[in-house]
Amino acid sequence: MNEPAWLVLADGSAYRGEGFGARAEGAGELVFHTGMTGYQEILTDPSYRGQIVCMTCPEIGNVGTNPEDEESDGLHLRALVVRDHVDFPSSWRSNASLQEYLVGNGIPGISGVDTRALVRRIRNSGAMNAVLVSGDCDLEEAGRRAAGLPSMLGQNLVDEVTCSEPYSWTDPGSWGEIPETSSPGLRVVAYDFGVKRNILRELVRHGIELTVVPARTPAAEVLARDPDGVFLSNGPGDPGAVDYAIESVRELVAAGIPIFGICLGHQILGLALGGTRTKLRFGHHGANQPARDEESGRVLIVSENHGFALDAAGLAEDPDLEISYRNLNDRCVEGLRHRRRPIFSVQYHPEASPGPHDAAFLFDRFLGLMEAHRAGAH
Repeated sequence: MNEPAWLVLADGSAYRGEGFGARAEGAGELVFHTGMTGYQEILTDPSYRGQIVCMTCPEIGNVGTNPEDEESDGLHLRALVVRDHVDFPSSWRSNASLQEYLVGNGIPGISGVDTRALVRRIRNSGAMNAVLVSGDCDLEEAGRRAAGLPSMLGQNLVDEVTCSEPYSWTDPGSWGEIPETSSPGLRVVAYDFGVKRNILRELVRHGIELTVVPARTPAAEVLARDPDGVFLSNGPGDPGAVDYAIESVRELVAAGIPIFGICLGHQILGLALGGTRTKLRFGHHGANQPARDEESGRVLIVSENHGFALDAAGLAEDPDLEISYRNLNDRCVEGLRHRRRPIFSVQYHPEASPGPHDAAFLFDRFLGLMEAHRAGAH
């Protein structure tokens, strides 16, 4: 029997379970993820910085962990909540159990929780802060600490996850095919707001010469590299708090260079174009979200991970901006396209790690914009 543990929410509700992983306290915004697979990618996704993640899939850990599935260096979430964790994984790719992985990275977990009841509470009350405590727990005191945690609104977490120096990325990964649409020689500068590795792999698989730069890199330094395009990555926290990135992107838009943004990069682009953002009630976290192409009516099943969204009303005021995708569940803005400039972005994750591959063609679209821009420049 593992040591007892408690998950205590800011509203005072408490859930008892068994602790696993590191014997440590976890504190942050509690969200739930509806994916059936890909827990290691979730654990290592920098977009989960400052959050406690509850997995709705009841059994987690059955395929263990391995270095190939990591989306970054280290784990970024504050704690993991599951219905049942597996001590003895069964997979030829595994070299460590989930228990060993969490211990090695100092992340606590709690199992034996009624995750269905927990998810219902989040859906009804909205995402809220929580603390995970191992061992004896003063529930009232833990509830007060959870209630005293800062809101995700206003938090700049990008500075905690971005790279410290520019670097080149050349690894296409060992499992992805090189697309027929690859275009060797195109140069892209990617802003690291908390970028996932599979995004970088997808760009390289398309033949792109890729340089990754820190989030605070001024637009002038990016343009000095003479790129064919700029990529804006995913990342954690409130996009409105990353004011320096918004200003840099505003300057890049004015320069007329092709731009492609994903997730937080999509939100930063929207703010740079004059939009506003809003905090969602409980966010979209899963690999099964429906996004509708507003032009064709085609519905994509996509992977999403965001607690903020762009406000459609503010975007509609600009005649040069087009809302290209919406979430079918709540009509949330899932994509933007500029009518006069080679600029577009999506809220969801076309790199699909984890997730479906419906939106993989967006990397081809980025290539097409850059090739057309290069041809026009000459």
